[in-house]
Formats: sequence, structure tokens, C-alpha cells
Amino acid sequence: MKLNFSGRHYPQNIIMRALRYYLAYKLSYREIEEIFSERNIHFDHSTLNRWVIKYAPQLEAMFRRRKRRVSGSWRMDETYIKVKGKWVYYYRAVDKFGAIIDFYLSETRDEPAARAFFNKAINQHGLPEKVVIDKSGANAAALESINIRLWLSGHMLFMIEVLAIKYLNNIVEQSHRKVKGKMHQCLGWKSWEGTESTLAGFELWSMIKQGQMNTTEMMTPWEPFYSLAA
Repeated sequence: MKLNFSGRHYPQNIIMRALRYYLAYKLSYREIEEIFSERNIHFDHSTLNRWVIKYAPQLEAMFRRRKRRVSGSWRMDETYIKVKGKWVYYYRAVDKFGAIIDFYLSETRDEPAARAFFNKAINQHGLPEKVVIDKSGANAAALESINIRLWLSGHMLFMIEVLAIKYLNNIVEQSHRKVKGKMHQCLGWKSWEGTESTLAGFELWSMIKQGQMNTTEMMTPWEPFYSLAA
């Protein structure tokens, strides 16, 4: 898989730098437009929005192929995200060291949504040894359904330990704050596609910044980001 920049009015390095500025810093589309205008590079803020929607999910998908392993002890929680003026649910998990495991946007907060999140995370990382959750019955039910499936398939030794201990979940609740900060900076998102794309790019940058990308040498945080499009 390789990013396709053909047909764009701007070279790859300009697009990638503008994307990184938006995903890494508390800068609006218009502020980034102004920064580049000062350097005699002119594009409209709506153009940058289209770049985020097109390329951020692709970059995040490419990162997954080079993502480091996470611990088998997960902390999972959901927070609220505003899309088109409506509050929806954003599921996230980190491991016991704070490494980001996965994320999932859902219109509902129920057992199918929680199960969809866990299936996505498990497909990437394999089964965890334990998962710490809040007291949400939906999250517990989702994990129970996964454990039942494991038991029925004869994998009783691989069943997931489920814990509901609030203080152990502080690490994921703290991790939500940066996501909330991006949402407030955007004054809420205007479309579902834009929300998912921005969050994928934002989480991508957070994971790179935390050293969760496999690289062969010591790099600055921005070098691994740019290398995804190399």
C-alpha cells in the first residue's frame, strides 16, 4: 500500500507537512493556511480539510503494519464526542503503560458497539490477558460474549480476565483529555467522515510520539510520520 499523490496541485512534502501541523498541534485549518501563505505557499483551508479526510485514515492504516506490540493488560473506556451537534461515543483502550491500543467511534453505547471495538482491537493485537473496564454493563457483556465464544471453541485457557476497578482506569481517562482538546479546538466536527479521519490522524500522531512505531533507527517524531508516505 502506498499513498497516491498524483493529480494534486501540491507536492507530497507540502501535503504531508500541512497534515502533520494539523494533527500534531493546536492549529486550525485557517491558521495553517496562514502559516504556509507566509512562505508563499497558497492553499485554501478547505483543501487541507480534504487532505485530512483522504490521507489521515490511509496513513493510520499504514502505521498499523509497523506498530509495536502492546502489553496484554488493557484499560478500556469510552468518552463523548460531538458530531454534527450530537453527542456520540468514542471507545478507546490503552495498555498498562499508556500505549494506545485502539479506538472506535459509535453512535450508540451498547453491547454491539463495545463488541465491535474489542473485535477491532483483538484483530490487531491478539487476545489480551486482562481488560480493566468501568462499571458499564455493555462493556462487560461484550467481553462475556467474547469469552463464551472462546469457551465454545475450546480455548478455555485463553479466556480474558475482566476487572472493574476504577483507579486502574485512570490512565485511559487521562488519555482521553488530548482527544477532547482536539474536539474543542474544532468546535465539534461537522461530518462523520471528517470526525473519523481526524481522530485516526490524531491517534496516529499520538502513537508515533509515544514511540509505538517500529523503526530501524533513532528518529525525531516527525521522521516516522513522513516515512509512512515515503
